[in-house]
Amino acid sequence: MSAEVICVGTELLLGDILNSNSQYLAKELAALGVPHFYQTVVGDNVDRVHQAIEIAATRSSIIIFTGGLGPTPDDLTTESIASYFNTPLVEFPEVIADIEHKFAQHGRKMTPSNRKQALQPAGAALLPNPTGTAPGMIWQPREGLTIFTFPGVPREMHRMWRDTAVSFLKTQGYGQNPIYSRSLRFFGIPEAALAEKVNHLFNSTNPTVAPYAGKGEVRLRISARAANEAEANALIEPIVQEIKQIAGVDYYGTDEDTLASVVGQLLKAQGQTLSVAESCTGGGLGQMLTDIPGSSEYFLGGIISYADRIKIDLLGVNSEDLATEGAVSQTVARQMAVGVKAKLGTDWGVSITGIAGPGGGTECKPVGLVYIGIADPDGGVEGIKYQLGSQRERELIRHMSASQCLNLLRQRIRI
Repeated sequence: MSAEVICVGTELLLGDILNSNSQYLAKELAALGVPHFYQTVVGDNVDRVHQAIEIAATRSSIIIFTGGLGPTPDDLTTESIASYFNTPLVEFPEVIADIEHKFAQHGRKMTPSNRKQALQPAGAALLPNPTGTAPGMIWQPREGLTIFTFPGVPREMHRMWRDTAVSFLKTQGYGQNPIYSRSLRFFGIPEAALAEKVNHLFNSTNPTVAPYAGKGEVRLRISARAANEAEANALIEPIVQEIKQIAGVDYYGTDEDTLASVVGQLLKAQGQTLSVAESCTGGGLGQMLTDIPGSSEYFLGGIISYADRIKIDLLGVNSEDLATEGAVSQTVARQMAVGVKAKLGTDWGVSITGIAGPGGGTECKPVGLVYIGIADPDGGVEGIKYQLGSQRERELIRHMSASQCLNLLRQRIRI
């Protein structure tokens, strides 16, 4: 009794659109405890959609389609499904009425091509679309097989899934033993090193522990199948506590936490404020901080001191130190942090200066060399050197620089 996801759209195969629908559905199916082993992306072609159905119908009892429900000629999902099962399409008058009403709300008339969206296989049930013009369907063309169709627009698909599909699946007996998960987040430790420390937990079957890595941080997802959330938490919590004990300071948060949100929580708890001075990151650190709602309570602002003149004029960096040691140096990072702290009147001041590449590196100062400065509330200041790798792309070096700065600040506030 497993589910399979088939995403239809040539634009997905060309990489023009990020396929976020498959990720969303995977999480939702897991939350319902529906086994899910396969995903397919197929272009707008009837024969290829038929081939995808042929394979999926032999191994899955639920097939979920997204995309290809629009009014244009290349929107072929519904007719492809109907023709595969040799079933005629019939027009649903209530869909025509709904589309006409939605057009009228915007002072427009329904175009003739939109009538196509009212066609569904005979015997199918409508899956209403409250926000768009393309309804989906719930259809059981033969015993033991259920087909769902959704538009490719994520906002519409999410709403339709929540409003109709979930309740239908629950009436079919799904959702009795859903999977509950918690993700623990780590920064400053490689995936392999963390995996070695918690290797004995990977053999657990309920809950399970699985590692994921990306952009300098690692996640451990602990998942448990249980009748309800309380039972799942009883299984998950002992594993969580053991991992936190093992990981120590490398653990920084859970689930939707980010380094920026955790730093914000710490600053609020201490009643302290922060300002930033950025060179190579060009405002990326400030963006991370202001992505957090309510960050104005503790983050007062920043200075993007890309040019040396700005470092001197606004941050008070010593021109002789710039000339002798260069902008990418521990001395300049320290002075930038002190300068922004004084200029904006905050408890903490942090700075980033480095070489993001791809050019500009030398043998002594290669691409990926970064210095981070931290000026603390007690008048202390330090400059930390990082070598983030000369082969990394510019944007990744900038992202890692800002992340390292937040992680260093997190550790200093906690002391």
